[in-house]
Amino acid sequence: MKSYRQHLLLVFTLLSTLLFNATFSPQLFAGASGDALSRIQKSGEIKIAVSIMPPWVMQSKKGELIGFEIDIAKQLAKDIGVKPVFIQYQWKKMIPALKKGEVDIIVSGLSITPKRALEINFSEPYASSGYRLVTNLKLTKDFSSIEDLNNEKTYITAVKGTVSVSLTSKIFPKATLDLRKSEKEASAAVINGVVHAFIAPSPIPELISLKHSDKVDLPLKNPLLTTREAFAINKGEQEMLNFLNSWIVAHDADEWIESSHEYWFNSLKWQRQVDDVH
Repeated sequence: MKSYRQHLLLVFTLLSTLLFNATFSPQLFAGASGDALSRIQKSGEIKIAVSIMPPWVMQSKKGELIGFEIDIAKQLAKDIGVKPVFIQYQWKKMIPALKKGEVDIIVSGLSITPKRALEINFSEPYASSGYRLVTNLKLTKDFSSIEDLNNEKTYITAVKGTVSVSLTSKIFPKATLDLRKSEKEASAAVINGVVHAFIAPSPIPELISLKHSDKVDLPLKNPLLTTREAFAINKGEQEMLNFLNSWIVAHDADEWIESSHEYWFNSLKWQRQVDDVH
């Protein structure tokens, strides 16, 4: 009897060990958690979601993608040792594309928000921006204060899927939202007097005002909102997240990120590479 019980115990122990190893093997765990970093290294490329939003992401006269985020993404790919593959989306479609596995990461000036953080993982921020308001001079010439924009007869535009949409609804709840698919469309709307105002992250409003000072202006000295931008990846990709945070720390320390940001946001040297931002 004792021998039989010992035999059963041994069999049970072996089965338990096999079941534990099968269930929690590193290979299976890596697949379940979407070990993105290893997958990217093995494939030799990293698929990056971007959306046109100057100077974060733009198309040059040669048809190439340029901008602050393009620099960031290329350096990231170089440090991982893989090729960057850029895939363009409309702004609101980037997060769905990431969740579907069409891309590995979003590198496109994506602001950190609690709502987005419920769907995806953000790295530590590596940039910041202020959301500002640019208004059409002709349509607002009789306005006495910024509060005049909060009227149902006033049309304010923003790019679909951006922080600007929720910001506009919060600050100007009575205004009529006229959403656009791209920054180019929204810019044209305020310049041409189709809408009264356009809310967007800096330096877009400043660039519009600089180029079309006879048609638009910046009525407010300070931003409506300041945000932080970061890399975005899928939930459960902890190794990738650890790497991205370490990457940011390293390039903050050597001031490479600051140098790139200075070029794209505080100078107009890059404008000769594009036909016309707006």
